[in-house]
Amino acid sequence: MRIRQRKLIGSVVMVGFVMVYALVAMALAQSRPVQEAPDLLRGLYYVVVGMAWVLPMLPLIKWMEGRGAKEEEQS
Repeated sequence: MRIRQRKLIGSVVMVGFVMVYALVAMALAQSRPVQEAPDLLRGLYYVVVGMAWVLPMLPLIKWMEGRGAKEEEQS
């Protein structure tokens, strides 16, 4: 698959994932345990959840760049 096609597919998947992830994160933020938590813990929740979406996206980003297992072995 050409790199342009990978980037197009990856971009669409990434936008869809982030939209769903944001909705889930907002729903959890409105839950009782988070709302009743102290301000420091609530702030920590927002920091962790705000950055955690990157971890599941790393394999997709590598795939979009065209780095397969064979290409990484040769480098």
